[in-house]
Amino acid sequence: MKTINPIYFLLCGILTITAAHTSFSIDLFGWIAYVPFLVYLQRTEGYKSRLLFLLGLILSWSVCISKIVSPPMPIAMVFLYAVPISLVQLPAYLMWDRFKNKRFSILFFPMVMVILEWLQYTFTPLGSWGIAAYSQIHTTSVLQVVSLFGMPGLSFLIYWVNGSIAEMLTQKKTTLLTFQLPIAVTAVLLTFGALRIEFSKAKGEHTIKVAAVGSDSNVQGFPLPSRETNRKVKQNLFHRTSVAARSGAKLVVWNEAATFIFPEEEEEWRDSLSALSGRNNVSLVASYIVPTSDKPVHYENKYIYFDSEGKEVYSYHKHQPVPGEPATKGTEELKVFNLSGVKTGAAICYDYDFPYLAKEFGDLHADLVALPSSDWRGIDPLHTRMAALRAIEQGHSIVRSTRFGLSAAITPYGEQIAQMSSFDSNDKIMLANLPVQHVTTLYSIIGDCFILLGLVFIVFFLLYQGLSRRVR
Repeated sequence: MKTINPIYFLLCGILTITAAHTSFSIDLFGWIAYVPFLVYLQRTEGYKSRLLFLLGLILSWSVCISKIVSPPMPIAMVFLYAVPISLVQLPAYLMWDRFKNKRFSILFFPMVMVILEWLQYTFTPLGSWGIAAYSQIHTTSVLQVVSLFGMPGLSFLIYWVNGSIAEMLTQKKTTLLTFQLPIAVTAVLLTFGALRIEFSKAKGEHTIKVAAVGSDSNVQGFPLPSRETNRKVKQNLFHRTSVAARSGAKLVVWNEAATFIFPEEEEEWRDSLSALSGRNNVSLVASYIVPTSDKPVHYENKYIYFDSEGKEVYSYHKHQPVPGEPATKGTEELKVFNLSGVKTGAAICYDYDFPYLAKEFGDLHADLVALPSSDWRGIDPLHTRMAALRAIEQGHSIVRSTRFGLSAAITPYGEQIAQMSSFDSNDKIMLANLPVQHVTTLYSIIGDCFILLGLVFIVFFLLYQGLSRRVR
């Protein structure tokens, strides 16, 4: 192994991270994705090699992001995400490089990584893109770990396994922390996940019929289509809503930006929505756009929630617009509403890339969250699968109605029991009997205590290293 040029490990790392973090990712690669980068740092030294490492890190995330950037997203989106994600993660690699031969350093790298991830999706507009936990989105049993400690818990386990493999390759030895313990913890958590899903099927569940209704609108900015075209879009939305209601749906959710309404038309529009839901005796989450300016482009991205009697009970603006999206940022307090005894709330698309927002619904003991969404081919169906982690974390079901992507009915265990692609030939109506019994999870109770424990560990680790140096 010593004869292998370290640059090959850098190139290999670009490939493994790409394989773990694209829309066609392979879950197995998540457990080895970071190993080549760690080996490269172990085999090299000097500032030039570290600059080359940063370049490799940026290149790896650029390749990942490029796979999910497709029209109408500009190519600049690649660097808008790849560079910040790389810079967020870089300190963890450099700190591991600094302390890699110290006692307990095998836990230091994953702990720093998950704290940096938490800072990213809590305090930056990047959301949770690039988080290690998402590398397991195809394996529902593994994802159950987030019901215990959220994404930090699963990401920590993934980074710990990666660090252990790297250390075994470079140090040619195994210890309790690099071999027996990570294997044991992984086995226990995988068993927990499998049993959690199986036990959920062994009991009767209260369900209600929900519907995701798709729009014919393909509006992606100015200029807007003609009023006649928009009239047909609204007409079809009303027709599909009525069909879904006649099919037994108690809740109908339109996709994000289902249509656009000019400000002077909005009062009349609200009245027509009220009449629609009341006439069909169905609760309705009607999502639409209100253009407020074309120079510069600006709009309201919102939904209105109507109860089955046609009463308007809540209006909500998207709380987390996508970076570059010229939408009014919502500040409304999140609420849940009674739907035949079911606590129901709603958010919009990118909002659910931020665990803190789902945590608010967890605190409200929501049973069901509607999620009007609008994606594009590059992130389909990845974005829908990402939303499943919010369901597992907070123990509520999700009905995600998606334009330019995959609509899905998701259980509190992250299972997609119904789905509908907007790219397929269909009637744009997805019906599902969705479990609506809130599941209390450990994570919904303790929140990000894992992060606090990590901060404590890092402080004591650094103090221990400083004390040891002074003693020597």
